[in-house]
Amino acid sequence: MNPIRRIRVVDSHTGGEPTRLVIEGGPDLGSGPMSGRAARLRDAERRWCTALLAEPRGTPGMVGALLCAPHDQSCDLGVIYFNRSGPIGMCGHGTIGIVRSLAYLQGTLEARKLRIETPVGPVDAELHPTGEVTVRNVESYRWRKAVAVDVPGYGRVHGDVAWGGNWFFLARDHGLDLQLANVEALTTYAMQLRRTLACEGIAGRDGREIDHIELFAAADPAQADARNFVLCPDGAYDRSPCGTGTSAKLACLHADGHLAEGQVWRQQGIAGSVFEACAQATAAGIVPYIRGTAYVTFDGTLLVDDDDPFAWGIGVR
Repeated sequence: MNPIRRIRVVDSHTGGEPTRLVIEGGPDLGSGPMSGRAARLRDAERRWCTALLAEPRGTPGMVGALLCAPHDQSCDLGVIYFNRSGPIGMCGHGTIGIVRSLAYLQGTLEARKLRIETPVGPVDAELHPTGEVTVRNVESYRWRKAVAVDVPGYGRVHGDVAWGGNWFFLARDHGLDLQLANVEALTTYAMQLRRTLACEGIAGRDGREIDHIELFAAADPAQADARNFVLCPDGAYDRSPCGTGTSAKLACLHADGHLAEGQVWRQQGIAGSVFEACAQATAAGIVPYIRGTAYVTFDGTLLVDDDDPFAWGIGVR
């Protein structure tokens, strides 16, 4: 009989999108910068991604956050984000969830600031007395504007390629109804669009894969400035307005002269939740600030028994 692994986790959701914070018992990825440790998770320990997030322990849409000792001595902690298919660079909703989860573990919502080392660089997070969290994300920018793509079965769409901690293709003239009831059709379209981008060699800086698709539509002005649907790398959709996607959107708005420095932008996700965001201008783009709220939903221990045929999760498409 194999020993049973025990993994201490705290789950939360930010605007409906779940985050699973791994406190103890996760994979040993060694030391060094978060980017190198994330590469080891991708190349040697990827089974942990499905074990923690795929069925039978996880659900589609869940993002993992592996708590690590920081390499950057200016940071309070290190985090590697991942979904069912592997590590991702940065996660805005996940950072908000981490801060609230840590506050829960400490038993207080006392305002505090944290500096967090991620695989794409350090980010800052502030817990407010209201329980809301503001994330100062990595520098974000638009790489290409109004790229035309002919999506088989759908027709031509135009979008911007932008970096917000992950690479995004942001499109508005897709002609689809951005409603929660239409998620299946939106997912099918976004996956086809992503495949087309890859086939046509449309990529981010240095040929980096565009692994997130972000579709936009008008929102009720009383609720938000725009509504979005975001497809994540593992084929799941983001239930929240997506922090890195909102960062990419702000970069495009600022580049077009439609967002002044410090101007608040309210981004609504497909499930109806809203992030408030603003930007500080830089020479290359912007520094985004994303504000939202998370709620802790579970505190406990997951068990991984190697005698279980589904110990390491049910494979993800």
